[in-house]
Amino acid sequence: MKWERLLSRGRFGEKPGFIPTQAARSEFEVDYDRIIFSAPFRNLQDKTQVFPLPEQAFVHTRLTHSLEVSSVGRSLGKAAGEFLLEKYPSLSQSGISASEIGGIVAAAALTHDIGNPPFGHAGEEAISDFFKFHPAGLAWQKHLRPEQWFDLCQFEGNAQGFRMLVSKQYGLKLTYATLAAFTKYPRPSQIA
Repeated sequence: MKWERLLSRGRFGEKPGFIPTQAARSEFEVDYDRIIFSAPFRNLQDKTQVFPLPEQAFVHTRLTHSLEVSSVGRSLGKAAGEFLLEKYPSLSQSGISASEIGGIVAAAALTHDIGNPPFGHAGEEAISDFFKFHPAGLAWQKHLRPEQWFDLCQFEGNAQGFRMLVSKQYGLKLTYATLAAFTKYPRPSQIA
C-alpha cells in the first residue's frame, strides 16, 4: 500500500497542489470540525438509534451514537497509527503522526451514519421496494441512466452519505483521507 497517498491532506474540491495553511490544527482536525458544524451531521439528532428492547428509557439518537463511535475510533486510530509508524518509518518522515491517523478515523466515524435512512437496513429496503414496485417510484425509471436506476432499486445509505459529503451544497471539502476512510464499499452498486 502507498500509505503516504492514502493519508493525503489534499481536499476534495480544491485544486491539486493546494497547500494547507493551518498551523494550530491538523487538516484532519479541520475535517472533524467541519463535520461537527455541518447540516448532514446535525440532522442525525432527529434520528433515533434503533435498539431492540433497550434497558433504559432515554432516547439514543444517531448523533449521540456517532459521537460515541468517533471517540472510540480516535483511540483505535491512534493505536493503528502507532503500529503503522513502527512498521513504515517513512510515514514519520513525511509528517504523519499517530494522532493524525486517529483524527482521520475520528472524522470518518462521525460521518458513518450520514446518508442512512430512518430504521437502518429496513429503511434501505423500504426505499428500494418503493422504486421497484410502487407506481410513483417506477415513474422515475425513464428519467435515469441504468446505473442510477439500479442505485435506487438497491438503495444503500453509505453511497447516499458519500454524495452528501462531497456535495457542493454543504461545502465540506473534506480531505481525501477522511473520505476514503468513510467509503466502506468502494464499488458501484451493480457489482455484487
